[in-house]
Amino acid sequence: MKKDHKAMPHKPLYDITPFTALDYPDHLAAIFWFAKCNMRCVYCYNKDIVFGEGEISQEEAIAFLKSRVGLLEAVVLSGGEATLYSDLAGFCKKIKQLGFKIKLDTNGLNPEMIQELVEEKLIDYIALDYKAPKEKYLEITKDKHFDRFSKTLNFLIQKQFPFEVRTTVHSDLLRVEEINRIIRDLVKRGYKGTYYLQPFVFTEHTIGKVKEEKKPFDTSQLWDELNVVWRK
Repeated sequence: MKKDHKAMPHKPLYDITPFTALDYPDHLAAIFWFAKCNMRCVYCYNKDIVFGEGEISQEEAIAFLKSRVGLLEAVVLSGGEATLYSDLAGFCKKIKQLGFKIKLDTNGLNPEMIQELVEEKLIDYIALDYKAPKEKYLEITKDKHFDRFSKTLNFLIQKQFPFEVRTTVHSDLLRVEEINRIIRDLVKRGYKGTYYLQPFVFTEHTIGKVKEEKKPFDTSQLWDELNVVWRK
């Protein structure tokens, strides 16, 4: 299969959030938002990032971090999808040299790169998006490579790497029974961490022009074999 990632462009970052206390558990961090994505999730409201061009270079990002040494502890690589870029490892090395921890937010479609980052100790934590159960994966993401996501998930579990699994919930797109299928799959694979559910945020500008939810999501019906947290 042809790899989806490409060389890091001159300006890979769409934006920088200079400070967050919420996006990396127990750490003060900045967020680097990478332009472009290899999914087209119907509920995604980051159209400007998914379809936009980068405006900030690696060099500018590193210069920003140098000004935050001693003030921040970590960097979150988000997007978009950071693993689209083939020299992400080199970028992570530069961040690490400044003493920052790195969290990667990813859809898991590049298991080879994620394995490299983990084994080279270039990242410290991963938030892995489990977009939908296998039978609804294409409908939700417009991507057919569930097997590549699955490979990433299995690797992280087997490696016992610090990571979390999360799913964005639109109750008309993913019903309780479909979230329960994900829970059962995670348990079957041996995932021991917390499974985070995060609510769909309605805007008029989602990629799939998704409407507001018609019915509430009944969390009381969720399977209790895993620690499930509804993240507001």
